[in-house]
Amino acid sequence: MKPTKKLVLILGDQLDLQSAALRDFDFKNDKVLMVESVPEAQYVWSHKAKIALFLSAMRHFASKLKELHYSLTYIQQSPLSIVATLKEKIVRDQITDLICIEPGEWRLKQQIEELAKELSISLEMRSDDHFYCTHQEFAQWAADKKELRLEYFYRLMRKTHHILIDADGNPEGGQWNFDQDNRKPYPKKGPGLIDAPVLFEPDAITKEVLQFVNETYATHPGSLNDFRWPVSREQALEALHYFVEYRLRNFGVFQDAMWTDTPFGWHSILSSSLNLKLLNPREVIDAVLDAWKKYSLDLSTVEGFIRQILGWREFVRGMYYLDMPKMAEDNYYGHQRKLPAWYWSGKTHMACMKDAIGQTLQYGYAHHIQRLMVTGNFALLAEILPSEVCDWYLAIYVDAIEWVELPNTAGMALFANGGRFTSKPYIASGAYIKRMSNYCGDCQYKPDVRFGDAACPITTLYWNFLIKHREQFEASPRTRLMTANLRRISLEDQDAIVEHAKHLLTHLDDL
Repeated sequence: MKPTKKLVLILGDQLDLQSAALRDFDFKNDKVLMVESVPEAQYVWSHKAKIALFLSAMRHFASKLKELHYSLTYIQQSPLSIVATLKEKIVRDQITDLICIEPGEWRLKQQIEELAKELSISLEMRSDDHFYCTHQEFAQWAADKKELRLEYFYRLMRKTHHILIDADGNPEGGQWNFDQDNRKPYPKKGPGLIDAPVLFEPDAITKEVLQFVNETYATHPGSLNDFRWPVSREQALEALHYFVEYRLRNFGVFQDAMWTDTPFGWHSILSSSLNLKLLNPREVIDAVLDAWKKYSLDLSTVEGFIRQILGWREFVRGMYYLDMPKMAEDNYYGHQRKLPAWYWSGKTHMACMKDAIGQTLQYGYAHHIQRLMVTGNFALLAEILPSEVCDWYLAIYVDAIEWVELPNTAGMALFANGGRFTSKPYIASGAYIKRMSNYCGDCQYKPDVRFGDAACPITTLYWNFLIKHREQFEASPRTRLMTANLRRISLEDQDAIVEHAKHLLTHLDDL
């Protein structure tokens, strides 16, 4: 009988020394494998900062494993896929048992499972304990629901984990959701002084990675000039501490606000650390709850932040594993247009898109309203093929891993699944962007003009979308008000909107 040879595979978004994959590691006999795979960096046309963040964080984690005397094989820049590299390692070392955490991408999960069958080895794919809710628990919750909605799942999570629940079992403050208090734009004079998030000067490992990425992936989008992301557990903890001490207090009320040259606002900028597993959501929520008590922060701010992590983050992960692979193929409206080239360059005359995409190219980051109501809103109104939009989001943001990116993009921003877990398409005209930002002030387009050369393309396409899908919008009480507003527009002007929209839709690259 051959002796057992165990290999622990650690992926680039599973950088946790307390990982379940390392739980019962035998330092005498077990081995760890980490792989930098060139095909993974090129699977979509990834932002330089995203590639650099993964490589630097992985190399810092590998250094820590070596310090702790783990037997580690770290393969830099394999020309093969992760699974092909893994196969070579298994065959060469005669591995009998493979242990890993469930990947955050359906494709990779399936490939690892198929490889284990092909090689007839034992595979133990362990649950990722960086989440409050397991796949099984989410599927059980969803099984008897006519509608899958965040709000009801979120309430269950609050009760189950006793977060923001008072001694009588009721929600703190007497209500579950304070969303209406957290939608304010910045004052007309601007946001004023904002405590910048803590930024990290590149150390020797990161500098080496930055140089390598700039040389190797020179044609990829984005810049590394402002790369200051946390790349280690210690830096991620520092970023968390700084946020709760200095920035959390103003997060809530202005979390939807947008302003030129204000890329981070009061947001936490912790998503990349959470998604790389440098931080555990439990410690993030605990830190926010401690700050709430320590500084008597507004409950609406605390609840709004916790809802994003305990509610939405958990919800979209549950939906991803529940609905894949269908989720990646859904195209409810049958949209087929190509993504405009300026999504990759920011070279557009639309000030809102130019700013949101420009900062994304600079940092690899935009906050949730910029993603949903600027770049996502336009993509839906412009009838762009969902898979092209999803590939762009996966490529361009440093925190984008498919389990979180795909439900947000396809399901929420693009309504590609027809409202499987959202009650309406998230669309808006230029008026919304004008209300929530200063983007429109110097733009050549006017948000209140519906058609013609001066019309905001987003406004024209918004009304065109309503006209085209009037029946669907009138059928729902959540969207009926939109078509009521449409009835205030003369039929002659509606025809002009449709004609102008046709022109825009065939010249998207020129906007």
